[in-house]
Amino acid sequence: MHFYKTLILLISISLTCVYGQNNYTVNIKYDKKHAALDSVITRQLMEEEEVETGDVYEGLYGNWSDTKVNPYGMDILHMKDSFAIDVSEYYPPCLGYVTSPFGSRHRRFHNGIDLKVHTGDTIRAAFSGRVRVRRYNRGGYGYFVVLRHHGGLETIYGHLSKFLVGPNQEIKAGDPIALGGSTGHSTGPHLHFETRIYGNPINPAKLFSFEDYVPLKKVYHVNKSKTFEERICYSGGYYGGVRLSSDDKGSGNYKKDSYAQIKYYRVRKGDALYTIAKNSGLTVKKLCLLNNIKSSSKIHPGQRLRLS
Repeated sequence: MHFYKTLILLISISLTCVYGQNNYTVNIKYDKKHAALDSVITRQLMEEEEVETGDVYEGLYGNWSDTKVNPYGMDILHMKDSFAIDVSEYYPPCLGYVTSPFGSRHRRFHNGIDLKVHTGDTIRAAFSGRVRVRRYNRGGYGYFVVLRHHGGLETIYGHLSKFLVGPNQEIKAGDPIALGGSTGHSTGPHLHFETRIYGNPINPAKLFSFEDYVPLKKVYHVNKSKTFEERICYSGGYYGGVRLSSDDKGSGNYKKDSYAQIKYYRVRKGDALYTIAKNSGLTVKKLCLLNNIKSSSKIHPGQRLRLS
């Protein structure tokens, strides 16, 4: 009798174990199935977030190139007639003074502003955005970075000695992105700094003060004939499908080849704004306006000042 009770007990325990094992197996399959489903959902959410983030940059242009400075092929004629760029977040890429302005230079057009730096100086992002290009160009920029920012503005940093950011990296205004240098087509250490909209360069001095390290206005309003006036004048009054307005022509300020005849002066040791202005037949106020500086600004030997 005791034998049969023991046998029944063992059978019960066995059945319970089998049921429990089957139940455990079912739970394992259930967990794996839902884990896989969760993984798919998570991946889809991540992809949607990436697309949404990408649209902030790509939707403005329709394409994203990690090799070309200007892959858009968009003449300024096909840009909107007027739109605003928020520049209130501006952070100076370096604290160097201007050594070469935007405009005509040695029978070429200089698409940016050169700022004095020493090799190894930290270069910082002017605005928050994403690294679009990080490459080397032997005949021009040397090591350079292109950042795309919210609102459509892009900034370019050339002649670098070292990269501090990677391709497609998100950055904040003021973040270190590179070290200054003299790579590429360069006669000495400096930062070549450009601001572009749809691939077309805008004079950075229209947007920022390089003496006070602040934006001139919180919002810059793009007007094609005014924003790109230097390039239009350099090209003889017609550039990118846009001509100078009748008001501009009538003012007498924009004559053909006028920018090709701009005169500059290289500051020497002991020079002062007053003496430079006097010797050049200018007032100090006029000299300061031409160079976007103040009468109290310090000038340095080797600095290039525009005289006309």
